[in-house]
Amino acid sequence: MRKQSLSDVGFRVGTGGFALVLVLIVVAIGVELTRQSMLSIRQFGLDFWWTEVWNPVSGDFGALPFIWGTLYSSLLALALATPVALGIAVFLSELCPARLRRTLVFLTELLAAIPSIVYGLWGIFVLVPAVRSLEAAMPASLQQLPIFSGPPLGVGMLSAGLILAVMIVPFTSSVAREVLKSVPVAQREGAYALGATRFEAIRAALFYARTGIVGAIMLGFGRALGETMAVTMVIGNSPQMAASLFAPQYTMAAVIANEFTEAADDLYLSALVEIGLLLFVITLVVNSLSRLLIWSMADRGGGKTRPAGVTVSGSAA
Repeated sequence: MRKQSLSDVGFRVGTGGFALVLVLIVVAIGVELTRQSMLSIRQFGLDFWWTEVWNPVSGDFGALPFIWGTLYSSLLALALATPVALGIAVFLSELCPARLRRTLVFLTELLAAIPSIVYGLWGIFVLVPAVRSLEAAMPASLQQLPIFSGPPLGVGMLSAGLILAVMIVPFTSSVAREVLKSVPVAQREGAYALGATRFEAIRAALFYARTGIVGAIMLGFGRALGETMAVTMVIGNSPQMAASLFAPQYTMAAVIANEFTEAADDLYLSALVEIGLLLFVITLVVNSLSRLLIWSMADRGGGKTRPAGVTVSGSAA
């Protein structure tokens, strides 16, 4: 008995040590980024977050255009990718014939394995010309709107959002599909027993799995925040803030990738590292907020709430 107890304690300590390593790695990354960006922090303070000017020649640095471009492109990609990813997940888990399912699952997961530089090349040769044609064909009445204003360059926020959407679809759909597969069969059978249609039974499964689906969506959002090469190749790389989908803009990851090797002085290098620190902080904040959202949804639902829209007669509420 004593030997077994010591083994249990050793196992707990060992696995706890591995978990502690992850915490230490995150802390070490934050500390090192803070140390390397201290010159920029002392020079600009919190104004670095809100300044729009990025001029290495004059030594004026502000990260606001890059924060704007990162959040804009990621949210745009999330809005475009979420319906597609959930549609794929529902089809593969609920509607797809068994003979076709394995092939489609393989192809979906294969998209996640494609390197981002390959996506970037595809974006340059295929997506950018298609977006340019779309912009040129835009009616003049729509071009008067701020969101559609600007010359038809092809490279810009719309291209970045589209390529990010394509890249995060396999991540979101794969996780959402696994979540839907884990829904107990009794949930669907219960819905059918109440007289639900197939659509209502699927909606019941989605309601039951809503917490995991939100987690899948936030996983895709985190993937979009940190993407570098593919976005760098199609977004236009202009440090300016604009609401237009057609305007060339910049992201935090892209400016680091483009300018890190060109940093000619210590302040320039420190400013780029501080942008990396900002991206690190934003990623942590987004992940923390998503975790709080998932916990709050789990606490409210408790797994006991009956799906809305399914009644005893099976009619929509």
